[in-house]
Formats: sequence, structure tokens, C-alpha cells
Amino acid sequence: MVYQVKSKAPQQKKMAEPPSKRVHTDQSAQLAAYKGSPLELKCINTVRVLAADMVQKANSGHPGAPMGCAPMAHLLWSSAAAGGAGRNHSAASPGWWNRDRFVLSNGHACALQYVMLHLSGYEDCSMEQLKNFRQVGSATPGHPENFCTKGVEVCTGPLGQGISNAVGMSIAAKHLGATYNTPDFPSIIDSKTYVICGDGCLQEGISGEACSLAGHLGLGDLIVLYDDNHITIDGDTDLAFTEDVKMRYEAYGWQVLTVDDVANGLDDLRAAIDEAKKTADKPTLIKIRTAIGFGSPNKEGKASSHGAPLGPSEIEAVKSRLYGQDPAKSFFIDEDVAAYYKAQAEEGEKARAVWEANFAKYKEAHPKKAAELERRFNNELPAGAYDDLPTFVCGKDKENATRKFSEACINAVAPKFPELMGGSADLTGSNCCALKGEGDFQKSTPAGRMVRFGVREHAMAAICNGMFAYGAMRPFCATFLQFAGYALGAMRCSALSKFGVIYIMTHDSIGLGEDGPTHQPVEMLESLRAMPNMNVVRAADANEMAAAYQIALSSPNTPTVICCTRGKVAALEHSSREKAMKGAYTVIQEEGEGAPDLVLLATGSEVWRCVDAAKALQSNHSLRTRVVSMPCQEAFLAQDEEYRRNVLPGNVPTLSVEASSEHGWHRFSHAQISMTRFGMSGPLEELFVKFGFDAENVASKGKQLVDFYKNMGGAVPDLNARPTFVNIKP
Repeated sequence: MVYQVKSKAPQQKKMAEPPSKRVHTDQSAQLAAYKGSPLELKCINTVRVLAADMVQKANSGHPGAPMGCAPMAHLLWSSAAAGGAGRNHSAASPGWWNRDRFVLSNGHACALQYVMLHLSGYEDCSMEQLKNFRQVGSATPGHPENFCTKGVEVCTGPLGQGISNAVGMSIAAKHLGATYNTPDFPSIIDSKTYVICGDGCLQEGISGEACSLAGHLGLGDLIVLYDDNHITIDGDTDLAFTEDVKMRYEAYGWQVLTVDDVANGLDDLRAAIDEAKKTADKPTLIKIRTAIGFGSPNKEGKASSHGAPLGPSEIEAVKSRLYGQDPAKSFFIDEDVAAYYKAQAEEGEKARAVWEANFAKYKEAHPKKAAELERRFNNELPAGAYDDLPTFVCGKDKENATRKFSEACINAVAPKFPELMGGSADLTGSNCCALKGEGDFQKSTPAGRMVRFGVREHAMAAICNGMFAYGAMRPFCATFLQFAGYALGAMRCSALSKFGVIYIMTHDSIGLGEDGPTHQPVEMLESLRAMPNMNVVRAADANEMAAAYQIALSSPNTPTVICCTRGKVAALEHSSREKAMKGAYTVIQEEGEGAPDLVLLATGSEVWRCVDAAKALQSNHSLRTRVVSMPCQEAFLAQDEEYRRNVLPGNVPTLSVEASSEHGWHRFSHAQISMTRFGMSGPLEELFVKFGFDAENVASKGKQLVDFYKNMGGAVPDLNARPTFVNIKP
């Protein structure tokens, strides 16, 4: 039965008897009990056993969820004419802009998605690739990876990420539709986003954050199929998850429909999907009672079917019980099943062809809109992209906090980058990230570019991943740098997925002052720098901040964290955007000829303090001191060796100065002034003195470093004299 409860009165949790209590002992019994065509049942069973075969051959994986979710997948990959969801997608053109997105949030069930992609003709999921499941270099990795398999939208596996990404996709679709659809062409962008998720996804806090916002925004094109199988790795969900999910999601503002059984027929699920598609003012959660490991005589409905192969004898038993399957065959698809899914795929190609013909007419009628949409989906920069970025003139422009310089930069580029859309986790004024003149993205104003994420840092980052994954979007989000810790799981997915999300992180050190150590980031910069494919930029002035935005917007495949100060920074006379783009450069050249006596290396608000220290060292001790600003380690390491050695000789005493952890600086410096403990509450200038970041202490420690090596006989270890190995084999 499909039903919708509108009453909010408490109800006793009484679930329908799961399909595992009504399991069939042979193929004829299953067919006799099934309320649907024999071919439909055969198709679903084929999906089940193919997934089980994949896991068995790999001797690794998760067969249970694919076997339970196969009926859902069957409808999502079936056309409306065949009684399916009518989800538009194209194997011939997987990146078709207006395809209906699909996210497998419970990514451990990826054998299910790979089987469906294979049956639909996606080239990355050939039969050979199904047989290479979870093997090195295959296109069918152990969890979905968007950069590895065409037809996979996002990396899922960390539970809760996928459903949260889907909220971002839905936001992107709604915004793009409001921006580019016209009265004469109302469906240029009108895609829906479908999700399959499990109990684990809904237990993760990130999904609650994201789904709460989705309900507030009324994202009617978001349809989630919840695999309510009552099993987690530890056992029955009653161990830890007994809340009424239906009532929770209704409280979020979702439509919630319930389907008691998909093992013995799909009419109820069809009706629920149809109802969801017709509901435009709120997202829909379809709560579907399933049996994990369906068809397995000894493991159905049990945690033992979750994360390990069923075993050869058990798979043989499964095939003997499921209609249309041959226990003697593995990786077998009968001709009628293959023909059915081929026909469904052809319906998707027809839909794409109709859309492309419509878009051709749209280009004639609205050439500017069409050209901009093409540029955005192709990740092409607009003309004169960086022409309006501000240039700081020392002695003329006033000093300010780098978060204010960030505000100037984002508003300088925003008019030329309509794809720049995002917001803050309830800190817009503090993060200085408002797009001037732009309205909010809300249920009634989807053309707005400012997203009010609320206090939901983790979901905010995951939603931005989904927006980027949709295409034609360069999302940004903002909070205090310390709260990147809340968002780190999704930020890691940005880097892994090659999504160029822009993270604006203000209050980037102990310099935030009185809020104290709970808010002062100490380890966060190194945590982010340690992450592969992540740009971390800590600008020292307005020119370096302009470089930060150019780096970010020029890196569509790499996320960028732009770190900003709360307090003001002094002007740097010799800074420039062009120099800062190289990641590190000499901001104060030592006096005289030959190598310097000392190099001071710093980032952000510590650079001007090093400049003052260098002047004192020269005037008081005749130490010829170079000051190097390093706004972006990643950009610096990408330069050639000659440039890097020219900036940092390596064999000159080098002292790094950053109000953050010392870890990571040893490869660039012989000694460090850094944070080795948590901070404390107090005015920022007093804190900088307390922890040794004032110019006087920097000068003192710089002289001590020079004297140390003089007392050691003058030999300074060359930090550049070390081999670099390439360990990854082709």
C-alpha cells in the first residue's frame, strides 16, 4: 500500500511484515506470487544475481543492498511508457546537460549501479568491467567515483554525502531553470534528481542538515527512494535507530510516501514515484520496505549479506529460487532482458534528441542566453574574467582585514561569473561574502544567487559539491576556518571528485582574538594542505587576495580554500597579483650583493610583521634579510626548480613564521615560529605578542638562527638537496 500521513500526531511504529518472511522456495512459486509481468520479474532477478556474481568474483563487496534495491533500480532505469520512472539519461552522451541525475547515496551498493549502467549501454561498464569489479585500474571501483565511471555523478560511500550532494544538484537545476528557461522555452533546464539511500545515510548528521534545508527550499524535483531494510553492519537497526523517519522528514517539510513491499510487485512504488513527480512544491522521500540479500536462503534479511560475498553455494541457491535464473551460469543476461533494457535506453536517447532539437531553436531565439549556458557547462572563463580584480597601491589604499579584500574580490568577479553562487553558514557579515545586488535563492526566488545555508557547515560543503557536479556552477561557501573541521568530510570529497568548489574561510588564526581557542584554528591549515588536490591560499594583502581568486577560478578541477584574517594587515610595498600567482615570491629583497644572511618566510597576517623584523635585523645587526611571502604552497611547488631555488635558496638560514601548526614547514625552513598548543582568549595584538609572532620576537629568533649555524661552523643544511621519487607505477 502507498499512503501519505498528513497528521503530525505521534504514531506507534508498526512496520509491515518484511518480504523476508514471505520468501519463496522455488522459481515457480516466486512467479506465481508476483503481481507483474514475468519479464519484469526476470529483469529484476537478473540485476540481483549479476550484482551477487560481481561481488563473488571480486571476493569483496556488498551484495545485500543491490539484491534488495533491484526493484527500485529497475523502475528508475525504465521509461514511462514501460511503467517506469521515465528518468531521462543517455549512454551515448552521459554529460547531457538536462539529464535526470541519479545518486546512489549508499555507495557500497555500487554493483547495482554498475549493472544498470551496463544494461543501459554505458561503455565504461562493459561485461568485462563488471567482471573486473574492485580491481586496480577498472572502471568499476569499490565505491562510485565520478572521475572513473561515466554515468556516475558523484563520489559516494561516506554515508550521507550522496543525498546531500543531491540537494545541491536540485538547487542547481532549479536556479538554472529560473535563469535560462523562457516562456517560449520552459524546459531547457528542468531535470529531476533521483536518489537511492539507506538507513546509514539517514543516520548521518549531514543528511539531516541537507534535507532540512531542502524542505525549507521546497525542492520539488528531488525524489529520494529510501531502502528501509532495517539492517546495518552491527545488526538490526533497532540497536541504535528507532526514530520515526517518516515524521522527521515530514517535519523537515518533505512529502513522505510509504511502500510496504517491492518484492512481490511494483504497482505501489510506481504510484509513489508518479505522485512524487507531480509534487512541485516539496521534495519527496519514498520509504520502501525491502529485504537485504533478497533471495538468499541463509542470508536474506541478515547483516551477513551486507559486506561479504554470499559464497558459491549460496549464489547457486539464490539462482535456483529466483525466477528466470540459471544456477549453472554466471554473468548471464538472457536475450529478452537485454532487449528490454536496450529499449529503455533508446527511450532516453530519443528524449535527448528531442531536447537537442529544442535547444537548437533556443539558440536561434535566445543566442546570448544559449552562448552563456554553453560557456558555463564547458567550464570556460568569461571574456576579461580577471580584469576587474582590484590592485592595491601601497601608500594610497588604506589597510584592512583580508576578509574585506576577499569581499572586494568576489564582488569584482561576480558580474562576469554568473555561475558564482553560494553563501555562508549563517556568518555572511563576518565572512564578508555577500554578492552585492544579488537576491537570495529561496523557494519563491530561485533565480537568486545567495544561498542561506544556515548553521550547517558539513551539509553546506556537500551541497556545493552537488551544485558543481550538476554543471554550469562555481559554488562558494563560507564559515570560520576552525569550522572547516565540521565540513572536512565533504571538503575531502571535493578534492577527490575534482570539484572546483571555492571555500572562503575567515578568522584564520589566533588573530581572531577574544573568541578564544574554541574558535582559533591551529591545526586546520596543515590538515587542509595535507589533502591531495586542494589549493590553500592565505593572502597577506589585497594583491595576494586577487591572486587567490584568480587561482580559484582558474582551477575548475581543484577546490580552493581562501583563508582570511579578521584583523587588519599592513600594506606590502612590493606585492603583486602576478608574483603571488606563483605561490611564493620575494616581497622584500635583501640589501647588497650575494646570498642573504637570513630568509624570513611567512603567510597572511604574519608577512608584514616579518617585514618589520627584517628592517630591524638590517639596521640593528647588519643582517641582510630576505622576506618571502608564501600565500599558496601548492602553487609554489608547481613551479620549476630554478624558480623555487631562486626564491628559497635552501642553504641560507630560513625561519618560517605562521600563526598555525609547525607541521609541514620543515621542508621549507630550518626553524619555525608557530603554534605548538591551542590559543587563548584576548585582544589579537596581545595574543600575537604572547605567542611570539611580533616583529621583535621574529627578529630575535632570526638572529639566533643565524648565530646557531655560525656556531656550528657555518654549514647550513640545504633543504633543496633531497631526491624526489615518483612511486606510482603507470
